[in-house]
Amino acid sequence: MNQYTVTGRFKNRDGYSSFETTIDAVNESVAREHALSQFGSEHGLKRTEIDLEEVAQR
Repeated sequence: MNQYTVTGRFKNRDGYSSFETTIDAVNESVAREHALSQFGSEHGLKRTEIDLEEVAQR
């Protein structure tokens, strides 16, 4: 598996908060889906409230 660094921002009550996380995934598409799932679950967000800016392989 490869490691991907996913950066972006998510909507909160004060506006937007930035994030950067490292995810182990087979490809970029799976890394995107995992990031959306993870942040949605942890912060109670919908996918439309999460803006992924970059997915880069490490």
